[in-house]
Amino acid sequence: MRSQQIIRSYYVIAGLYTLSASLIWGVNTLFLLDAGLNIFEVFIANAFFSAGMTLFEIPTGVLADTRGRRLSFLLSTLVLSLGTLGYVSIALLQGGLLWFCVMSVVMGLGYTFYSGAVEAWLVDALNATGFQEPLDKIFARSEFVSGAAMVAGTIGGGLLGDVDLAIPFMGRALLLLLLFAFAYFYMHDIGYQPRTLTLVRLPAEMQGVAAASLKFGWGNASIRLIMFMSFIQTGFLYWGFYAWQPYFLDLLGRDVAWVAGVIAALVSLATMAGNKSVEWFTQFCGKRTTLMLWAAGVGALATVGVGVGHSFWLVVPLFLVYMATTGIITPVLQAYLHQVIPSGQRAAIVSFSSMAGSGGGILGQAGLGYLARVNSIASGYIAGGIASLVVLPLAGALRRLDDPADKIVDKAGRKSACAAQGIPDISSVDTTTG
Repeated sequence: MRSQQIIRSYYVIAGLYTLSASLIWGVNTLFLLDAGLNIFEVFIANAFFSAGMTLFEIPTGVLADTRGRRLSFLLSTLVLSLGTLGYVSIALLQGGLLWFCVMSVVMGLGYTFYSGAVEAWLVDALNATGFQEPLDKIFARSEFVSGAAMVAGTIGGGLLGDVDLAIPFMGRALLLLLLFAFAYFYMHDIGYQPRTLTLVRLPAEMQGVAAASLKFGWGNASIRLIMFMSFIQTGFLYWGFYAWQPYFLDLLGRDVAWVAGVIAALVSLATMAGNKSVEWFTQFCGKRTTLMLWAAGVGALATVGVGVGHSFWLVVPLFLVYMATTGIITPVLQAYLHQVIPSGQRAAIVSFSSMAGSGGGILGQAGLGYLARVNSIASGYIAGGIASLVVLPLAGALRRLDDPADKIVDKAGRKSACAAQGIPDISSVDTTTG
């Protein structure tokens, strides 16, 4: 399989996976509220999803690094289908918070089978084919494809939700099964040799992965800082992405699912705009931390504005600005991370890093969810935005490490066009000192 075929398959997988997932993103909170949960219970259920991801990141990372990344992804589609249909069944049976929490853990398990595995498959397969271009553009284009899928999914989910809030969930399960069929035929482990894993060997393999994660992950200063950044950012993002649904509709004064779908689509477009800007920024001879610092700062201020503003027409644009900054930070952090981890532990360490983000998601959703219950959702955005400012000194510390992974160059060592023409490196200015 040639490099371009691998990249195209990666884009299809990323797009279909996001399309299936995004069918419920614009209506998930509304669905849970309609099922009888209050706003705090909604985020408790979501926190159990994050807990499931935290709990299963290492075991599923072991599976991906032993039996193969393809098998891990196929399991992801099946488990997520089961969890999604479980949500619908619980709502129909009025099962309550406990069963929603149980099924949220199941869906967390499904996502951990995906987390790290597909990225590791892509990077190893491209390495095996001699691909030489920077990974930033591929990850950014993947985010762009996913953003387009989000537009279709969120609008479609909002329209279907106006008929019945359960329909987007059933559509999601169907799309995941179709994606299983595509991946079965077009996703094969290349540049990586799967090996046997038995239940007897599982504890030893988990111990080995944990040791490798500590050595190559936590023991690496760059990765350690990235994990702290992920903990802070994801801690707010997991809450903020779902809290806007009742908050914005309350400001609008209309409780209609299609409006939530439209806003979710605008969120997708804003994220895509952030993704697309990465391709433009990486034409210059800058550092990845330059993008992180600016994006994190602007995003935190916009988030505070979402909480402070009391007008639907003000807070929606500010929230879109925040989502655009996440569209910049995500692919840049992905590319940085893959530059500093070894192939043999790639999926496990990416999962280890994701585990830090999931841990932040647990605390963020529980804490901000409680704050929203006793005070207001607006106060949650203010508190989350202020907390997100902690990312700035972390990104500054990452910059001062001067790790080679911070420089945006291709694998052949070529810098971007401006460096070849003698144009000064705009990222050489120390933005951490003001």
